[in-house]
Amino acid sequence: MNMEVKCIIFDCDGVLVDTEKIGNGILLEMASEYGFKMDIEDAYRDFNGRNLKDCFRYIEEAIHQKLPENFEEEYRQKSFEAFKTQVKPMEGVVDFIEKLKIPYCVASSGPVEKIRLNLEVAGLLDKFENKIFSSYQINSWKPEPEIFLHAAKEMGFEVKDCIVLEDSKAGIKAGISGGFKVYGFANGYNNSDLEEEGAILFSSYEELSKMLQI
Repeated sequence: MNMEVKCIIFDCDGVLVDTEKIGNGILLEMASEYGFKMDIEDAYRDFNGRNLKDCFRYIEEAIHQKLPENFEEEYRQKSFEAFKTQVKPMEGVVDFIEKLKIPYCVASSGPVEKIRLNLEVAGLLDKFENKIFSSYQINSWKPEPEIFLHAAKEMGFEVKDCIVLEDSKAGIKAGISGGFKVYGFANGYNNSDLEEEGAILFSSYEELSKMLQI
């Protein structure tokens, strides 16, 4: 293991669990009923890693009207139902985690119950028990750096000893502005965006293992 790295902070969606397609698909389908149109590729770029309320604001500005009051509740209900059956771990992540000899945790913008549900369905919850940090616990969301700073502190490490694994522009911004070395999970849609924000790109856990000498 690369000795400089003493702790790994994982983002959840799109890094540990494959949820982005499900969540974005449901959001685009619901928003289309109010005249909103967007390709799934653009949703990956503009919505991933962001606070849900920011995504709703983006949609409202585009359609020049407010979404119904129950929109968030309905979205959460529909996505929870879909996540319960469709979420899978990202390819290679289980092997990667099992090879780790250093502490690690997850830090996500989502609510704790959503993070736990996704990890559980993907078969990863036991690996992250007592190491789950949510923006909702500290009322600060990416691209603000607080969630990563909070995770590092709770894990007992300084920023310089941690690396952050992210797949969204907002998440990369959060990590970089917090002073972390950030590795960006490139999925084909986000490569140039992540590089632009200062991430070191990797496209598989196998590649990351070699980069970190695990």
